[in-house]
Amino acid sequence: MGKHDPRTPLIPERDQDKRPVMECVGLGIDFGGLTAVDDFNIAIGPTEICGLIGPNGAGKTTIFNLLTKVYQPTRGSMYLEGIDTRHMNTMQANKAGLARTFQNIRLFRELTVLDNVLVGLHNEMSYNLGKAILRLPAYWRSERIAKERAMELLSIFHMQDMAYHKAGSLPYGSQRRLEIVRALATNPAVLLLDEPAAGMNPAETEGLMENIKKIQETFQIAVFLIEHDMHLVMNICEGVAVLNYGRLIAKGTPAQIQNNPKVIEAYLGTGGGVADA
Repeated sequence: MGKHDPRTPLIPERDQDKRPVMECVGLGIDFGGLTAVDDFNIAIGPTEICGLIGPNGAGKTTIFNLLTKVYQPTRGSMYLEGIDTRHMNTMQANKAGLARTFQNIRLFRELTVLDNVLVGLHNEMSYNLGKAILRLPAYWRSERIAKERAMELLSIFHMQDMAYHKAGSLPYGSQRRLEIVRALATNPAVLLLDEPAAGMNPAETEGLMENIKKIQETFQIAVFLIEHDMHLVMNICEGVAVLNYGRLIAKGTPAQIQNNPKVIEAYLGTGGGVADA
């Protein structure tokens, strides 16, 4: 993976002796001659909560689109658990261990909460089309196991009583939670959250923070999030990367980022400092 070592200073001490679950080395993409992201280098520990922040238009969602193979990079590499993802498509990246939620909620609104989670469990279904059509025992066994697993996931987030409600009928905060549960159902190594607190009130945001910590502790996976709510970022992220005009301008702990002159300068045009962004 070349001489560049992007590991420090983000990876927490408990993960230092383990291989990063995800690494980006020199990642970049151009659109029609315009550079949207350039020389993006980062490494995330297997159980790290890492934040990606930056002013509007900095390229944060483009990064997520590169990681999940919505876009193929113009240059650079991305490794997931040591495996080069350059020839993967979005579905293959998901099966390899990347799951994502979106800034705009993308649930199947007319399906039940339970069915939404069952959709996420498709990676673990062990029957084939023939067994499903013929309703062979393997089909019913897989269906039963999947339903039990879905209810288990819902119960972790206190949503089991909503299992048979339509997803579109849930309050906004619960819809956000359901989208995260559905992503977790794919059994990811890295959970990507794109502005998970968007549209939430302070109480819902506090609940989200507790749930993100619960995900780290319960599932022992990495969480990589884009977020504008600096209260959330500075209180739950162990490492923070700052993007501006498609390039990383800083990486470090929340305290280091809050006091970084380059970061403060980048945010001056959006409200006067990182704490207010």
